[in-house]
Amino acid sequence: MPYLQTSKKGKPLSTLLILKWQDNKKHGKGTQVWKKSGAIYHGEWKFGKRDGSGTYSERIPQTNELTRKYCGEWKRGKKHGYGMYLYNNSAVYEGEWSEDHRSGWGRMYYESGDIYEGEWMKDKNHGQGIIQFANGNWYEGTWGEGKKNGNGKFYYSDKGQLYEGIWLDGVAKCGTLSDFGRNEAPRPTKHPIPQVRLVDMQLVLKEAEAAYLQEINSKLSVHNTLTDNE
Repeated sequence: MPYLQTSKKGKPLSTLLILKWQDNKKHGKGTQVWKKSGAIYHGEWKFGKRDGSGTYSERIPQTNELTRKYCGEWKRGKKHGYGMYLYNNSAVYEGEWSEDHRSGWGRMYYESGDIYEGEWMKDKNHGQGIIQFANGNWYEGTWGEGKKNGNGKFYYSDKGQLYEGIWLDGVAKCGTLSDFGRNEAPRPTKHPIPQVRLVDMQLVLKEAEAAYLQEINSKLSVHNTLTDNE
């Protein structure tokens, strides 16, 4: 039978409705209510920690309304596995977690209207992903440390242009810019992009790309080493 357990000293700090205890620790499926903040967790527990599937909700002080913050999987008291988190500014993340961090595949809906879908590492865009901006522009390609790093495409919807090439710390470094949907663009450039006339354009690009890719790989390998040691 479920039962209520409260603090034995003074006013209860939390009220706990559980289904099962094991070794004097919360274990099984149940609900905990934090009296001071009004936060509520309902879901699975293992040996005193949130573990398994569960939902965590917080109470808004101004309205006293209960709002869901996270719904998904937990491990040893931390968000771990697949879950959805709702931020205070109406942004939403849905995807994979690792020890309370967005890590793996996930989709982020930003307050600005931008949407990112792809890989994450410790709360940063890292790996392959695509972001669709609220203004119609989009980027698809490689990310590192939360920035565009590596090969990627950026479509400028207002101008009807497409950049394809190398990015370093969010800045386009080496690539090609071409007209793409220029006739349908709301604010196209005055003149189309002229054709580049080089004896061997691909050779020039490859040499420049190789230099930047080496710099990017070196930068990210150092970052990954530091991350692994944390």
